Amino acid sequence: MEASLDSLSLFTGIFLWSGGFLAGFVDSIAGGGGIISLPVLLSVGIPPHQALGTNKLQGSFGSFTAAVNYTRKGLVDFKTILPGILFTAIGAGLGTIAIQLLSAAFLKHVIPLLLAAVFFYTLFSPDMGNRESAPKMTARLFYLLIGLILGFYDGFFGPGTGSLWTLLFVLLLGLDLKKATAHTKITNFTSNFVALSVFIIGGKVLFLAGFIMGCGQMVGAYAGSRLVIRSGVGFVRVFFLTVVAVTVARLFYVTYS
Repeated sequence: MEASLDSLSLFTGIFLWSGGFLAGFVDSIAGGGGIISLPVLLSVGIPPHQALGTNKLQGSFGSFTAAVNYTRKGLVDFKTILPGILFTAIGAGLGTIAIQLLSAAFLKHVIPLLLAAVFFYTLFSPDMGNRESAPKMTARLFYLLIGLILGFYDGFFGPGTGSLWTLLFVLLLGLDLKKATAHTKITNFTSNFVALSVFIIGGKVLFLAGFIMGCGQMVGAYAGSRLVIRSGVGFVRVFFLTVVAVTVARLFYVTYS
């Protein structure tokens, strides 16, 4: 398949839409949709640098849809999260610029270990996120530090960002898993959109493939976010652990095989 993808076969279009749907569904519940969407884009012949940019386009559809759905249901507090949007945007812009200049080798080795720690911490903390608890730091300090760090990471590399956001919302701001998942979609959309803008400027986005996959993302994200809204925290916890485990396994395989 030509890298430009000016036209797509019916099969390829359906394949991209289906991959977007599955990624959007998973990502809206527990993060980690990129472990589905990026391999789908690469499998249809898109070169890696364009796959990264196109992945940000299609991912923005899903994170926006889930964010809107969670907001409408009252699970997002915009009064406190506005600084997070600002600092996440700054971090994502810097990270996306940095990936054009620096090697991601260090992060590729560190992040699987970090996510493995997230998995085991969540697994052996059965009460984590069952209910809201007292915050460990102020929201302003949290969004300044974590927004810059995870925004930078999402722009620079990306896998596992949503899982890290969710865990830190629970541990440091005291949110339950439902609200943590909802707030994660706001910050995810922010970093996706900023990174996408930088990739567009760099000419690394294939719009046709991205829009087709993005339509699937919107449907999947809507379905997944509605499932979270209707379900209890226990369901979110199980799904979260499953997605983190799969993400860790894939990153270890890609990094160390």
